[in-house]
Order: sequence, then structure tokens, then C-alpha cells
Amino acid sequence: MVVLNSLKHDNIKLDGITGACYKIKGSVIMRIILNKSSSIPIYLQIRNQIRDMILQGILEPGFRLPSERKLAETLGVNRSTVLNAYRDLKADDLIGSHTGAGTTVLMAQTSINKDNMPQKVSKLPWMQLLGGCALRMQQPLVSDILKTANRKDVISFAAGFLAQTHDPVEELLESQCRLLKDYGSTMLQYSSTQGYLPLRESISNLMQKRGITIDPEGIIVLSGSQQAIDLTARIFIDPGDVVIVEEPSFFSALQIFQSVGARIVPVPIDAKGMKIEFLESLLSRIKPKLIYTIPTFQNPSGTVMDIKRRRALLDIAYKYQIPILEDDPYGELRYEGNHLPTLKALDQHGYVIYASTFSKIMFPGMRIGWVVAEREVIRQFVLAKQMADLHTNTLGQWIMDDFLRSNVFHKRLQTVINENRESRRLMIEALKQYAIEDFEWQAPEGGLYFWCRLPRQIDPERLITKAEEKKVVYAPGKIFCLGYTDNHYIRLSFSSPPKELIKQGIKLLMQAVKETMNEEKMKHSPEASEIMPIL
Repeated sequence: MVVLNSLKHDNIKLDGITGACYKIKGSVIMRIILNKSSSIPIYLQIRNQIRDMILQGILEPGFRLPSERKLAETLGVNRSTVLNAYRDLKADDLIGSHTGAGTTVLMAQTSINKDNMPQKVSKLPWMQLLGGCALRMQQPLVSDILKTANRKDVISFAAGFLAQTHDPVEELLESQCRLLKDYGSTMLQYSSTQGYLPLRESISNLMQKRGITIDPEGIIVLSGSQQAIDLTARIFIDPGDVVIVEEPSFFSALQIFQSVGARIVPVPIDAKGMKIEFLESLLSRIKPKLIYTIPTFQNPSGTVMDIKRRRALLDIAYKYQIPILEDDPYGELRYEGNHLPTLKALDQHGYVIYASTFSKIMFPGMRIGWVVAEREVIRQFVLAKQMADLHTNTLGQWIMDDFLRSNVFHKRLQTVINENRESRRLMIEALKQYAIEDFEWQAPEGGLYFWCRLPRQIDPERLITKAEEKKVVYAPGKIFCLGYTDNHYIRLSFSSPPKELIKQGIKLLMQAVKETMNEEKMKHSPEASEIMPIL
């Protein structure tokens, strides 16, 4: 510990969040936590937290704040950042500086209560009150991707959903009007937490086509398949439990498991999916609570676990009694090659919890997914879901059931496959046309993504900025990894941008790659080190 003006301070580092706690005689009296990925400037984060502590009375009048230099060193920021924070606090008459006394807290603002007596009025220091779970989920990545995906001035390869073309809007309007006319307000009432029974019957029929025999009681309808991951984590995972994931893996799943305090252990993948031999060697040392996998068109890599490894994974699960969460949002979206059976279709002993969604085929905003599992597991999902959101929206469930029964869904599926196949072809052509040495990629047989490896000499962080300057965004590889592998990867979605912009977007992205590489070469060239200042 470092002594600072009679204050002791500890550094904090948690999931990208940094900060410091200042203590006197063992009691925490001042805590500053910085989220460097937040859109709020760092100096405002410092100002707001000190201001809140003053208004709340945690920092009393006369309290001596750390010097600008000391606080900047502790927080790992520029001194000017702390200087700006202190400047704002001085402008609000909350702190003052005096020669020899340093920077001290002044009297907090007051108001008058009903007895005309001065009373402190403090704004709640919300960020100071966050629990450990909230601090573990400070990454705003999903909302940022959705925000940029809807901007008209940006070519987005980041989001994993479909371009807004050929949506069955007319069918949606016809179905909704007809159902409302026939059933009226019945469609607008509360629904079963487990899901609208006719829709579960239709999903049961859909599962039959995927090789999964299940009755409606083994199905729960959810608000998208991501809720399936969240509820699985809540039901099965306690802090410290081990969860096996693929490396790389779906970033939202990683965030969810982290939020419940899981210890996440990654297993590398190759062109045939999860390396099962690596997994089995791990199991001699650890006892996982759950295995999470996307075996078909894995997100982000697009790989497909081959049939041999699927059977081997199930054998391992049976041997060590480990449940498997199979995430299958992309399984229907195959553009070449042959379909493989899902893990759930191969499972003979009920070890697999199968999650899927309509979001990658129908309207993503409708937010309807489902889980197939053993009945006792479904009962736990029902209990967990009713505490989260009671039930999935009733109107959407009725419409989706109508789509399944009237064949709108299956027609839409074929349209999506055709559209995505064409978008995939256009991205392949563009990547070939604007090819850069050491920029590696492999066309996926299905799904929505290209997983691309950047040249080794490139700075991935600088490339993000350079691409954004050209109005092109993508998903950086580091968000799909836990830090055990290099981050020289990017994920490109070929389904989300309009077809006419794919070639232009790839061209601009490759320009950004070239410019970033050139900057790195200049930075490390012998000539750069020999440049003398002009006097």
C-alpha cells in the first residue's frame, strides 16, 4: 500500500473497470471507479463521483482531497483529466484550494426542511451503490452495436441480423388483422409463462423436422434465445462454478456467465469445432457445471462441429455427468454442404438443453425463442422466467404460431437463405478483389459471419478507429475471447448491410487495414528513429 497525504489507497481492477479506494483507519471514505469504455468522459466520471460523495456527506467539509498529481497517478489518467474534474467542482463551490492546505471540501449545498432548518439534499451516488453483479456487466457492447447498425451513414458489418429487405410485412399485417378480428382482446391478455400452447405445438412440429422428438410440455417459449442463456445461468450457476465455452465464443454468453460469477474455462476450436481431446484433458483437473456450445455455424467463427466430435462431446457429457447448453440460432441457414444433426437430436439421455430462435429468420424485434429440455428442467425455466418477465409477449406468439401453421415461416426461411447466399457471394468476391497479404478468411457454409484474421503487424485497436473514420464498423475479435488467445481477428456480418454496400464497405475496410499497416511500418522504420528536430 502507498501512503498518500495520510490516506491509504488500494487500486481496483475488475472487467475493464479501474479505480481507487482511499481509506482512513481502515474505513472506506472515498471510492472512485472508472469505466473507460463508457461514453461519459473520464473527467466527468471523477467529478460526478466526488460531487456525489460530498453531497451525500461521505466527504465532510475540510476533508483534504488527494493532489491532482497523486490522484492521476493512482487512477492511471492524465493529470489534466483530474485538473478538469477539480475545476468543475470548484466552479460549483464544492471544493477549494489554498496555499499550504491543498484542495479541501467546502460546505455542501443545503435546502430548507419544513421546520425551516438547514438540511442537506444529496443526489444518490448510484455508481457507488452498484453491486458486484452490476460491476461485472459494464460492457455496453450490444447496445453500441445495435446503435451503429441503425445509422444510415455507416456501413455496418457488426450486427448479426438480416438486412431490412423482403420482410413479410404484408403477411404480418394480414395475420394480425385476421387474428384480432377473430379473437379480439383474447390475444392481448396475459399468457402462460411456459408459452402459448398452440405455438409450443407448432414448435414441436418444427423440432420434428430437426430430428428432435419432443411434446409441448418439453418446450418453453422465451424472449429470444439469449434469454435461454441468461435463465440457464441463473438456474444452474453459482459464483465460482466452472462453465466450459468455446474459444472464441458468443460475447453475450460470456457476459452472462461472468455476471453470475462463473469461472469460465475456454476450449479452443479448429475447422471441425471444439477440440474434444483438449476438453477431456481439462476434465481430469476441473469439474464443470455446464458446457456451452454453438456447434452449427459457430458465432463468431462460423465453424461446424463435425459428427465425430458431436458424438464424442455427448460421450464426455455422459461420462462426467455434465449438462450441455446447445445454442442453435443459425442451424437452418445453410448455403452449401449437408445438414448435420443437432446435439439434441443425437442425445439419448436428456443431457442437452437446446435453445433456438426465430430472430435470425423472421422479425428480430419480435423477440421469440424457445428451449427444449427435460420436463423437470423446463419447470425450473418456468419458475425463473416468471420472475424475469412473466411471459413472452402474447400477440407475437399468436402471430408466430399463425406463420408456422400457414407456411409463411417456411417460405420466409427459403427467402432468407437465398438472400444470405447472395450476400455471402458478394462478400467473397469483394474480399478476393481487395485482398491484402496476410489478411486471412474462410467462407462459412452457413450462418451470418466471416471470421477474419488480421496481419500480425497491425494494431487492432488502431484499426477500429481508422475504419470508423471511413464510416465502416465491425465486431472486433477481442470481445469474443477471454484473453487467452490473440485478438488479431474481426467478425464481419454479410447479412446486415444492404447488398449494394457490401463491396464498398469491404473496399473501405481494406483501405483502413492498409493505412494502419503503413502507419505501423513508419513507426518502426529505421528512418523514423533517425528524424532530428528542426532547430
